[in-house]
Amino acid sequence: MARPTRCRRICAEPTCRGFAPQPATEAGTVILTVDEYEVIRLVDYEKRTHEQCAAQMQISRTTVTEIYENARFKLSDSLVNGKALVIDGGHYRVCQGGRERGCGRSCRRAAQAEKGEAVMRIAVPYEDGQVFQHFGHTSQMKIYDVEGGSIIKEQIADTTGSGHGALAGFLSGLRVDVLICGGIGGGAQQALAQAGIKLYGGAAGAADDAVRSFLAGTLDYSAEIRCEHHEHHGAHGHCGEDKHGCGGHCGG
Repeated sequence: MARPTRCRRICAEPTCRGFAPQPATEAGTVILTVDEYEVIRLVDYEKRTHEQCAAQMQISRTTVTEIYENARFKLSDSLVNGKALVIDGGHYRVCQGGRERGCGRSCRRAAQAEKGEAVMRIAVPYEDGQVFQHFGHTSQMKIYDVEGGSIIKEQIADTTGSGHGALAGFLSGLRVDVLICGGIGGGAQQALAQAGIKLYGGAAGAADDAVRSFLAGTLDYSAEIRCEHHEHHGAHGHCGEDKHGCGGHCGG
């Protein structure tokens, strides 16, 4: 007797439910299930490992691999053969927000649901109350919601090992408008710009003070900031050798 399929947890329903080829064809339709979409979002967009994805969705790593391979084939079938793509169905449940056990403080559903249209959301790489100075290695972001020039909410979001190349997608998923940070590489800056996130680099000191200074128009920042490890490549052998390095891929 076959084992019942375990319900897969997703953070939120997809915003877009379908994509059509241009020009239109009669090649047929590919159905990507919602749980397949979630695996693609976590693994390809947020750059999570299969193990991290499994923990997030409360399924086994083997199941994640199977879902991922099926989803990637469906996407390629749609692209190569000009088939319409529809996201629908699957065996899943939507999480109940960031406080649900195991979902983490960076829960996409909770963050998106709570941000009003008039709210500006600011993110700061965070460690022990300070602006963490190496964007690519930050393990936490402090998130500030601002309305009418005043901070109305603060929360800390775990980046869950997103890494240098995926943090722009992580912040975009949280609907962040502004990033205040210390050092940051050129590649990450480009990714933030593409995501529509305004960057204020070169900040230091207490994270709360940096945000208050930004709101007052007195933040000391640099438009030409680069992570110091990107600039001193020769002195360290390669970027990321020390424990506060910026990761293996240097964009500066």
